[in-house]
Amino acid sequence: MRGDEDERGPGATHHVFVVMEVLLEKLKVLNYEEEVLAKHHMRSLSRHYFVSSPYLASNPGEQFFMFTIIAAWLINEAGRPFPEPQEHDEPNATVSDVLAELRAFGVKVDFPPSKLKSGSGEYVCFVLDRLAEEALRRRGFSFRRPNYPSETTEEESVMEDDAELTLSKVEEEMIEEADEEQNVMDLEALKLRTTHTPSSKPDEILESTVDAAEWNLEVERVLPQLKVTIRTDNKDWRIHVDQMHQHRDGIKTSLKEAKSYLDKLQEDIGKTLEKVSSREKYINNQLELLIQEYRGAQAKLSEAKERYQQASGGVTERTRVLAEISEELDRVKQEMEEKGSSMSDGAPVVKIKQSLTKLKQEILQMDVRIGVVEHTLLQAKLKEKSNMTRDMHATNISEPASGPFS
Repeated sequence: MRGDEDERGPGATHHVFVVMEVLLEKLKVLNYEEEVLAKHHMRSLSRHYFVSSPYLASNPGEQFFMFTIIAAWLINEAGRPFPEPQEHDEPNATVSDVLAELRAFGVKVDFPPSKLKSGSGEYVCFVLDRLAEEALRRRGFSFRRPNYPSETTEEESVMEDDAELTLSKVEEEMIEEADEEQNVMDLEALKLRTTHTPSSKPDEILESTVDAAEWNLEVERVLPQLKVTIRTDNKDWRIHVDQMHQHRDGIKTSLKEAKSYLDKLQEDIGKTLEKVSSREKYINNQLELLIQEYRGAQAKLSEAKERYQQASGGVTERTRVLAEISEELDRVKQEMEEKGSSMSDGAPVVKIKQSLTKLKQEILQMDVRIGVVEHTLLQAKLKEKSNMTRDMHATNISEPASGPFS
């Protein structure tokens, strides 16, 4: 798909600008402004938004999020389900999913996923452009060649010629009318002369009485007024033809003068190019092993960077877990210190002893009260018993006394 930078020509660095402009037109055809930008409250993309250049302002985080949002939308428009990415998603996983969908469309991907994590550059524009093509193909849209209307130069030229002819005829008629008026005026003057003069033939030879010097002065005075100025019409084709001839002659003369210099310059440039090409071949042959080693080292470096980024994601997760465990450990330590301080403090023991002493005193008081109550109860029982016995003796004595009388 892509060769090395030295095999793609000097215009390869500017090709990404053209790809980005074409991509923006495809996105407008797919109505991305209403379906993507309005949904996420984003502003419209500029003509070179995803182009990586030192002359353009960049925001890698914003550009990467915009890339993932548009890529997911294009994949869904192309007929394959793809979840909408979020800002907290893992970048490596998102990029891998996008490239997997791109491969599913039959597109060959020969660059590492880390090229897309910057959110801008040639590979970002390439991925979005291919996804946009798949989405357009899904909708049945295709760009066609423009149909230009047939040119009507012959009819226009004929109309212009007719207009010029009519203008020339009008000018000729106006000149003829002016001549006729002058002729009429001249005839009237002749008539007046004939009326004043008795005969048209002079009686003697006419001789001029005007001085030659005065005549010449009068001629010089009247000469500027006798000049006829013809105004040039820029619409006249004759003037255009004359100008074309003049320009052609000027170009021929300039070409004759510049051709020798150009031939010499061409010869010098050809010699210089031959020297440069031979020198380049020599340098390539001399540095071929170093270039291969450099390419291998660059590939290893990209792989190492990718592994490092993947590992850095795990490190951040473990760092977060370690922070949570540290907070829990600090909390447990604080609780242990509080319990240890409460255990070393003798105030609770003193309070317990005081409570026990008070409890013993209350028990003694309760025992005394219980003894008094028991003694009172015993006396009451004894008194009741003595009363009962006394009542029984009284009844027994009263029964024999009443026996004989019954």
